[in-house]
Amino acid sequence: MKQLPTLLMKSLSVCSLPASTATLQQIALHQPKGVAKVVLKKGKTQIFKDGNPMVYSGAVDRIIGRPPPKTGDVVLVADGTEKPIGWGLYNSVSMFCVRLMQLEDEATSDSNCALNMERLIETRIDAAVEVRRRLGLPSVHTNAYRLINSEGDRLSGLIIDVFGDVAVVASSAAWVEKYKSEIEACLRKINYINHINWRPSVDILKEDGVNESDLKEMHSSTCPERTKIVENGIVYTISLKGQKTGFYADQRENRQFISRISDGLKVLDLCCYSGGFALNAVRGGALNVTGIDSSLLALELAKENVLLNSIDPGRISFLKEDATEFMKGALLRNESWDIVIIDPPKLAPTKKVLHNASGMYRNLNSLAMQLTKRGGLLMTCSCSGAVTQSGIFLRILQGAASMAGRRITVLRQSGAACDHPIDPSYPEGAYLTNILLRVS
Repeated sequence: MKQLPTLLMKSLSVCSLPASTATLQQIALHQPKGVAKVVLKKGKTQIFKDGNPMVYSGAVDRIIGRPPPKTGDVVLVADGTEKPIGWGLYNSVSMFCVRLMQLEDEATSDSNCALNMERLIETRIDAAVEVRRRLGLPSVHTNAYRLINSEGDRLSGLIIDVFGDVAVVASSAAWVEKYKSEIEACLRKINYINHINWRPSVDILKEDGVNESDLKEMHSSTCPERTKIVENGIVYTISLKGQKTGFYADQRENRQFISRISDGLKVLDLCCYSGGFALNAVRGGALNVTGIDSSLLALELAKENVLLNSIDPGRISFLKEDATEFMKGALLRNESWDIVIIDPPKLAPTKKVLHNASGMYRNLNSLAMQLTKRGGLLMTCSCSGAVTQSGIFLRILQGAASMAGRRITVLRQSGAACDHPIDPSYPEGAYLTNILLRVS
C-alpha cells in the first residue's frame, strides 16, 4: 500500500498535457525579469537528476545572474556546462541553496507550469486531492488525513493535514511563507474545507532565513481551538494548538493494527498523547488499558475521547507522569503488560544529536521491554528522521534488549499511513518507523 500513493503522485504531478516542446532555457529567456542560473559542481549533478530535490550549497559551483537571486526567487539549476537540469526556488541563507520543483523533462512537457510557481502549487495540490480521493479519503469513517506530505507530494517544506473541515498548514520553508496566499487560495477551493490554521515551524524557518517577527499562527476568526474528527470509526476531540498539527494522522494504520491484536489483553500506552493507541486497544477488546503522558492538555483530550466513544472508564485509565519515571516505578511494583506501546516525541531532530538520542531510545526501550510479559508484544516507534535515515533503530533495540536481559524477535516493521507518500528518490522524507517485537 505504501507504494501506491507515490506511484499515483508521480503520474499526476506533471502538469496536464504537453502544450509545448520548448526547452527550459528557452522558456526562461521569455521571463520578463530574467532567471538566474545555479550551476552545479562537476560530479554533483546526477543525484539531482535522479530526483533529490534539495540542492545543498556545497554542490554549487557558481551563480549566473545580475542582480543575484533573492530568497524565494525562481532559478534554473544547471550542470557544469550550464545546461539546465531543472528549476526550483532559491535560498541565500539555508544550507539548501535550492529546492528543486521540476526537472527539465517535466518542465518541457508543459510550459504552462515551467518556472510558474503559482500554477505549480495549484497543480500539485489538485493532484494530492485526487490521490487521497482514490485512497478513499475523506470518508464517513475517516476524515483526518495528510493532504500534502512535503517531498512526498513534491512541495518540499509544506505539510497540510486535514481534520474534518479544517486544514492545518505546517510551514518549514521560506518559499511556503512567500506563497502563503496562493496556498490558502488552493485550499479554499476544496469544498469541505471551511477553516485554515497556519502553523509555522519557527525554529526551522529561522534557519531558512525567515525573521521570527514575521511569523505568527494564522487561522480564520471563526475557527475553534478544538474540533472533532473521526478515524476508523473512533471519534476524537483534537486541539488545533496541540502537538505538531494537532493529531498524529500518520499513525492511523498502526493504531488500527493495535485494535486487531488487543482482544483479552492488558495494554500499556506510553507517551499516549490524546489516547489514539489506547482507544483502539479498548475498541479491539483489551481487558485493561493504561495510558501515560506528561502533558495535562493531552490527557484531558484523552479522557474526553473516552466519553465521546462511550467507553467503559473502568477499562481505561490515563496518568500524568514522565514515561521513564513511570516505568521505573512499575518495575519496582513488579507490574507487566501483554502489549506495551511506546511512541516518544522526536528525540533526534538532527543528525548532530543522533548519538545522544540513540542512548535515550535505548534506555526507554530497555525499560519498556522489562515491562513486557515474556512472550508479549512491544510496539516501539521513532518519528526522528535522523534515526530512520541512519538505519540504526534495530541496533538500538538489540542494545536495549541486552540491557534488559531479554531476547527480541521482529514481527512487523511499518511506516506512516498510506496517505503520507514518500518520494523514493528522497528517502530522507521518510521518518516514521514502527517495529513490533516479541519479547522473551
